[in-house]
Amino acid sequence: MGGAMGHKIERALDPLASALKRATTKRADKTSSAAPVAKPAKSALPVSPLVVPFPTIPPVAGVRLAVGRAGFYKHERDDLLLVSLDPGTTAAGVFTRSKVGSAPVDWCQKQLAATGGAEVRVLVVNAGCANAFTGKPGADAARRVASAVAKRFDCRQRDVMLASTGVIGVLLDDTKITQRLPEVEQKLEADNWDAAARAIMTTDTFPKGATAEALIDGTPVRIAGICKGSGMIAPDMATMLAFVATDAAISAPALQSLVNLYVRTTFNCVTVDGDTSTNDTLLLFATGQSGAAKITRAGDKRLADFREKLEAVLLDLALQLVRDGEGASKFVKITVAGAENPVSARKIARTIAESPLVKTAFAGEDANWGRIVMAVGRADEPVNRDSISVRFGEHWAARDGLISATYDEAKMSAYMKQQDLEVFVDVGVGKASATVWTCDLTKQYVAINGDYRS
Repeated sequence: MGGAMGHKIERALDPLASALKRATTKRADKTSSAAPVAKPAKSALPVSPLVVPFPTIPPVAGVRLAVGRAGFYKHERDDLLLVSLDPGTTAAGVFTRSKVGSAPVDWCQKQLAATGGAEVRVLVVNAGCANAFTGKPGADAARRVASAVAKRFDCRQRDVMLASTGVIGVLLDDTKITQRLPEVEQKLEADNWDAAARAIMTTDTFPKGATAEALIDGTPVRIAGICKGSGMIAPDMATMLAFVATDAAISAPALQSLVNLYVRTTFNCVTVDGDTSTNDTLLLFATGQSGAAKITRAGDKRLADFREKLEAVLLDLALQLVRDGEGASKFVKITVAGAENPVSARKIARTIAESPLVKTAFAGEDANWGRIVMAVGRADEPVNRDSISVRFGEHWAARDGLISATYDEAKMSAYMKQQDLEVFVDVGVGKASATVWTCDLTKQYVAINGDYRS
């Protein structure tokens, strides 16, 4: 976002800016060993009109999940997820590129680098406290969680993956997690994906999951995943938490190659508000419990069906993030064609998708193609002004640098009332294209984020 535009938007969204400026770093209160005292539930946000029903996810061999209440929220809700992975499970991950990464992100990156992802046994996730911008005390808290979990599961600390989500600048009270471990561990079961997805939600209005079955050399394998994210969504990689598991037997290097490849076309192609989080994490686990042949190369021909299904699962999850965008009422697919190269096409598409003026036009059901052209121009990429064409659905707004001869305001207005919209832009300088998915920007977005901590 340009400096001048950024200042204008900051002034326009003054309630949000003021609320965020009141945030201060504080140390979490230590709790006793007693269970958290339940308080009346906070009023839930209305479920997104773009909601996607949670799918029926069958068990994935070698994966067991359990949830519990650690007490990071004042109201009663599950906010702790524990995932047990069978011995021999390999792992891969991609994380936020934010320069203010969280303690859990640092932990996972360090351990995966040390082991190469060759062995991961447990995943621990908490909602309600991001443990980001908490310095050495935050790192120590993360390490203590990993140490306590490792002792319970008789594994190394480096075999424990951590993830947190919630308010930034608040130190994680690790005792809230470690004191709950014994009771949560007793609830581990294979068929628990729905509860797991709900436990990691923050401002999400619905749990997000996806599943698929693939064949590897004739043997069926399962893929299942959950994610959370609603605001602060502009993955690079990535603005959210996502955890995907398969019972396929795939080496860690091959797994890492796959996740690096497909994050580009899935999580890195969605945006809600243009903000990248401190805690973004995508972890992919392979338990090897399906009985399928072990694969050591991402390009192995036997992985063809698996690769296709894995990308589909990741894209399904990514698009659900957009459909649950804070305050969203429109789901928008933006495709840019005729670009000089794929990188340029993607940058132009994201510039359009993240423009507040474009997004508010979607919210107002206004096919304001002038704002689309404005965003194309400020992307600072090669375009041919006299060849630019813009289409909403099947309706041309502009052709070859001018308003379309077939432009029909009534048809445009009728189209913009739909919940799912598509915008196509040809910039007329080449053959490359890219697609980005986004949502509109409504008053509810400001209300949600202005009230986030209170």
